[in-house]
Amino acid sequence: MTTDLLSNLVSLALGSLCVAFIALYVFAWLASHRERRKRISIDAEPEEVIFLFDDETIVNATPAARRLLETATATGSDWSRFLCVLLPRFPDLRSEMFELAERGEMLLEARDGKAALKCEWRQGLARLALLDRSAATDRVEFDRHALTAMEQELDTLREIGLHLPSLVWRETPEGTICWANAAYLSLADETVCEEETASWPPATLFDTALLGGAAEGEARRLSVPSPDGTLRWFEVHRFEIGGDHLFAASSVDRTVRAEEALREFTQTLTKTFAHLTIGLAIFDRDRRLALFNPALTDLTSLPPDFLIARPTLIAFLDRLRDRRMMPEPKDYKSWREAMAALETAAQDGTYEELWSLPGGVTYRVSGRPHPDGAIAFLFEDISAEMSLTRRFRAQIETGQAALDSLKEAIAVFSNEGTLVFSNLSYTTLWGLEKTEGLADTSITEATRLWHSKCAPSPMWGDIRDFVGRMGERNEWTGATRLWDGRRLTCRFVPLPSGQTLVGFSPEARTTPLRPPLGPQAESRFLEI
Repeated sequence: MTTDLLSNLVSLALGSLCVAFIALYVFAWLASHRERRKRISIDAEPEEVIFLFDDETIVNATPAARRLLETATATGSDWSRFLCVLLPRFPDLRSEMFELAERGEMLLEARDGKAALKCEWRQGLARLALLDRSAATDRVEFDRHALTAMEQELDTLREIGLHLPSLVWRETPEGTICWANAAYLSLADETVCEEETASWPPATLFDTALLGGAAEGEARRLSVPSPDGTLRWFEVHRFEIGGDHLFAASSVDRTVRAEEALREFTQTLTKTFAHLTIGLAIFDRDRRLALFNPALTDLTSLPPDFLIARPTLIAFLDRLRDRRMMPEPKDYKSWREAMAALETAAQDGTYEELWSLPGGVTYRVSGRPHPDGAIAFLFEDISAEMSLTRRFRAQIETGQAALDSLKEAIAVFSNEGTLVFSNLSYTTLWGLEKTEGLADTSITEATRLWHSKCAPSPMWGDIRDFVGRMGERNEWTGATRLWDGRRLTCRFVPLPSGQTLVGFSPEARTTPLRPPLGPQAESRFLEI
């Protein structure tokens, strides 16, 4: 028992000594590291611009250097902010610094030749001193008020760059981004993976080489992939500035989506209109052909390449006239006036005409207004319809002529009691004009006329009831006398669709026509 206790005490003592030794070693290393940093001093005047970097962290810097670093727009490490400030003047700074540890010392010249950057490697730290070569010879004395105005203007420009929603950035001729505003940096940060940290220069979002053929200030559309896989579209402008390129990009996502929706809608309309037999031609507000369907080429015989070239309305009508696909005008001046009237009528939605073309072809052409000042013209081939109409008209005229040849006065009334048609004998019997016999006349008005020219009879009331009766009806006849004494035989025949035929056959006149007598004098001629 005593031996085990002694062994545990020895082990505990040895462990404590090891821990103490490690702690002393760590403290000694930290102290030596701090001492090493103290020994590597900047050794410069406050107005000199000197930085001391340990990897990407500033170990020490002069007051002037810290003020310079405050002008950086970049975020992230000290090294990113340092590059943001000096990279525009030293384009090769980022690549050259990779060799500093190996070379030990280097001197980088600014692009404008007015400054240099002296880089030294000291005990694992980078000492960077910005040398102003024009300080001794080109020193300019600024007025205090002028300097204040310049500082205010600089603050204004910084605020504009910070709050401007458009993306603005500057690239060197080698394609390195040397300045960017807050909107660009924000979008660039969204493209950085979660494992990465924002650094300088920021990520290149646009392939600006695609703007090589664009004129200065000309807008080109470029896209940026978003984290969810969709594309963001921007209109990018390029400008030359101090040997570099300045770019400005504005979001056009809404415009692109609207154009895509319009394109899909147009494709849908095109597919729909492709199956129509009516020719369609839509002219935009500038009176250029914006949309047409295949039926238009079939009806007008216009070549597709001519229509695809988006001709104007006047050129379109000129080509129709040349191909004799529209009525031939008497003279060109009147034709121009007619075309101007056509456009005006189409804008009001009142244009509709029948074009009778050679070969018995007939088109119905109508114009309709569309939103945003557009006009749509519809071309419909109604040759078969017109031929059928002419045939029906000829048949009707033949039937009317056949009825007019009959001696019996015939009138046909609809199921609603309206006169549908009558023949010549009917208008002659009742003393009507031909046009008056075709006018809309009710059965009540007709029986009133018949009663006025005949002896009193209850038959006229029965006729009115017969014409307006629904259901099954049977043919029947009746008789009365005209005021001239002649016997008038009447027949009433039900027709399909509820119509009724009324026929009047007056007795042939055997004695000379005498003046009509009054009702009392003529009562002796009535049939008992």
